[in-house]
Amino acid sequence: MKKSISIMLAILFLASSLAFAGEKEKIAVSANDKTLTASVSKQAGPSPFFLIFDGKGKLIETIANPYKEGGGGIAVADFLAGKGVTIVVAQGFGDKIVQVMKDKGIKAIAFKGSVEEAVKKVLQSK
Repeated sequence: MKKSISIMLAILFLASSLAFAGEKEKIAVSANDKTLTASVSKQAGPSPFFLIFDGKGKLIETIANPYKEGGGGIAVADFLAGKGVTIVVAQGFGDKIVQVMKDKGIKAIAFKGSVEEAVKKVLQSK
């Protein structure tokens, strides 16, 4: 009896963990403008904007990059980590920002196209 209850609790815990996994994920797309049709920026560090999406692809925040004029990739990685971002999309990344993001558990994805297309690609690659 105790064994079957333990198994059922484990199954419920696993199912609830999987259901909420997408909610914990946040995708930041570096963008040249504030819209979904904007092009993805060449690099995350000097990107003018970040559009942040939840794990299901819903836009939840648009942020002007406070470090676009300076501070470099490390400051941007710290900033995005503070926002709970788990994936960052840009056309390319410098070695330093990739290492800092990796250390913070953030995945870098290179993509050229629109913000909307970038989010679709991330969601399809799960």
